Amino acid sequence: MGDKDVTTLEERRAQLERRRKYLLLRLENIEEELDQPANPDWDENAAESEQDEVLEDLGVHGQDEIKAIDAALKRIEDGTYGYCVISGEKISEERLDLLPHTPFCKKHAPGAAG
Repeated sequence: MGDKDVTTLEERRAQLERRRKYLLLRLENIEEELDQPANPDWDENAAESEQDEVLEDLGVHGQDEIKAIDAALKRIEDGTYGYCVISGEKISEERLDLLPHTPFCKKHAPGAAG
C-alpha cells in the first residue's frame, strides 16, 4: 500500500511539473507577443490592443497557477500534499484529478457553499 501511495505521489509531482513547464512556455510566448511593435494602422492597432489585454489576463492567470503549482510541489516535499490546508482532511482523488494543485477539500474550496 505504501509503494502505491509513493507512485501516485510521484505521478502527481510529474503531472504538476509538466503543467508548470507548459505554463512557463505559454507565458514566454505571451511576453514575446506583447513585445511586438504596435501596428501603425489605427483599426489594426485597436484590435491588437484588445488582444493584448486578453493576453495580459491569460498571463496573470498563468502566473497565479504557477504559484499554486509551486505551493503544491512544496506540499509534496513537506508530506502534506493531498490534505486540505484548512481542515487537514484528505482531498478526494477525483478533486485532485481535476485540480492537482488545489490545497482545499471540496468543502473548503473558495466559493463552496459550506
